[in-house]
Amino acid sequence: MQPTVGSAPQPSSVLMRSLLWVGGALLTLVLLAALFIAVFGWNWLRAPLERRALQQTGRELAIHGDLTVKFGWPQVRLHGATLTFANPAWAKEKYMLAAKSVEVAIDVPQLLQGSLTFPEVRLEQATVFLEASRGGRKSWLMDLEQQDENARIRIGRVALDRAMLGYDDADQKTSLRATLSTGAEGDAGSARSDLRFTAQGQYEGLAVKAQGSGGPVLALRDTTVPYPLKMEASAGRTHVKVDGNITGLLTFTAVDVRMALRGDSLEQLYPLLGIAFPATKAYSTEGHLLHTGSTWRYEKFSGRIGASDIAGFVQVVTGGKRPALTADLSSSLLALDDLGPVIGARAGSVAKAAAQPVVQASEPAAKARVLPDIPFKTDRWDSVDAEVNLRAKALRHAKALPLENLAAHLSLKDSVLTLDPLDFGLAGGQLDTRITLDGRSQPIQAHAQVRARKVLLSRLFPTVDLSKSSIGQVNGSFDLKGRGSSVGSMLASADGKLGLVVAGGEISKLMMEKIGLHLWEILSLNVTGDRLVKLRCGVADFDVKQGKMTASALVFDTQVTTLIGTGTIDLGDETLDLTLNPRTKKTSPFALTSPIYIRGSFAQPKAGVDKGRVALRAIGAVGLGLINPFLALIPLIDAGPGEDSDCGELVREARALPGAQKSTTKSPK
Repeated sequence: MQPTVGSAPQPSSVLMRSLLWVGGALLTLVLLAALFIAVFGWNWLRAPLERRALQQTGRELAIHGDLTVKFGWPQVRLHGATLTFANPAWAKEKYMLAAKSVEVAIDVPQLLQGSLTFPEVRLEQATVFLEASRGGRKSWLMDLEQQDENARIRIGRVALDRAMLGYDDADQKTSLRATLSTGAEGDAGSARSDLRFTAQGQYEGLAVKAQGSGGPVLALRDTTVPYPLKMEASAGRTHVKVDGNITGLLTFTAVDVRMALRGDSLEQLYPLLGIAFPATKAYSTEGHLLHTGSTWRYEKFSGRIGASDIAGFVQVVTGGKRPALTADLSSSLLALDDLGPVIGARAGSVAKAAAQPVVQASEPAAKARVLPDIPFKTDRWDSVDAEVNLRAKALRHAKALPLENLAAHLSLKDSVLTLDPLDFGLAGGQLDTRITLDGRSQPIQAHAQVRARKVLLSRLFPTVDLSKSSIGQVNGSFDLKGRGSSVGSMLASADGKLGLVVAGGEISKLMMEKIGLHLWEILSLNVTGDRLVKLRCGVADFDVKQGKMTASALVFDTQVTTLIGTGTIDLGDETLDLTLNPRTKKTSPFALTSPIYIRGSFAQPKAGVDKGRVALRAIGAVGLGLINPFLALIPLIDAGPGEDSDCGELVREARALPGAQKSTTKSPK
């Protein structure tokens, strides 16, 4: 059926004509825009862009050269020549960015959502300067106050050719300047373009230098493609060398590098890492640094700290209340001298104190200290929780210190440091130690518990030739609590108990005769040779109060001589004041018996006899000798107590002596 003349048009026909009209209009606009761009170019867009930047940021954007636009989806690329973007008025440098050529890719979908994102930026002959002010403002934030962390331009990758970068942060005492350039290197058949860089300045107040090379494009936010990096850098006295790959240069999403690290002390890593490490001697290590998620791991490393070798792994997990550090360390040969800085001992302090000239008591003098006196830095203890194991197969130590091995576990949690265990092999036996330092209060609250088990007397004094034949065992313990910022001050305020017992064995007769000043026996043994005598018992029992150790029982009993002692050891003044009274058990025809005094400082202890008493006995012998030569022996004869005394009775007798500290400790049987 044919439509009648004048009938209404069909809907499909109207829609078609509408679409054709709209399409024609759009095509016309496109043609007009293309014609406009062909005649006038894209430079007309510079003024709107500059006005928009000024309104949004309060800073001037100036595009002095030609501007071009290349459309695409989902990115549009803009290229501008001779571009500058101003810094805020408070910044030191006038421009945040000045470049001969800038090309940016704009993410259109993100832009439509109100977020300005540059997936890629290319800069040529550029100067970039970023600054953080003391008031918390940051020049790279695009809001008017430079304080809104969301008002930042997000950049994915950056390609630089001949650039200078600067960064200043007054609060962090940081000021860095870096130069970057791209150059080709490689074989004739395969050239490779690398980004080379140098940097210097200050970081956290430390002088910084760095140089290295990397891939030509800085993958700031790319979390899929590893970025190759080769770098040598120093911060203060710490030096680092890395060679490997980093994924995500801004966030360090993943790290896989070989790293060599060296410095004067591990303590100097604190400003760089924000994690407390102990003070040490100079160190150097080389190993494999890995990072994934919240875990950093320095594994399969080896190196040296002072004269000691060290190997193992260190792992840090972030994301909790504070970083959690775990480590498993081993040493084939550990030099005990290298542990000095860890406990606050000054290098060479013992030798310095020992070499200090002896002055009269009336003369004021600054006495050199033996006990460690460098304060612990407890303000850093809350920067990390730590669990560290250390094992040493062999120890290098002074000849007079017969330590044999080391096994230790350190735990640091909520500013409380615990060493449990801290065990040494000592003279064939074992020294088991537990130490707690509570850094939550000032001064530090310290508690030390030590137990000595089956220590061989024959090996306890390796520098004393006369004790080599001794075979008795030493057992004992001490339990001390103190307060202070250093080991020395903790001991100077300590309260507690100390006790040692020598159980049976034999000892050099010549040594005991010398202690008793038995001249005849000394002469005889030097002719016939030394021999062993029975060691019945030895007890050293001290009460400790405010750093002063007072002997409540000090007894050493052998077949030949019994020593009963009194006196004090002052841990605060580092002085000794002990008196040993020898008692001969058998008559000696020629003896100058006298108390033995052990006095002086820890560094310069002095042992001596009562010269007046010795002189009187000698004078008496000479006077009687003038009457009858045989009478000269009478003052020199020491009849002794006769039969062996009971050890328990000797301890009770020692506690009854004037000056002995009363104790409730049970006497040995």
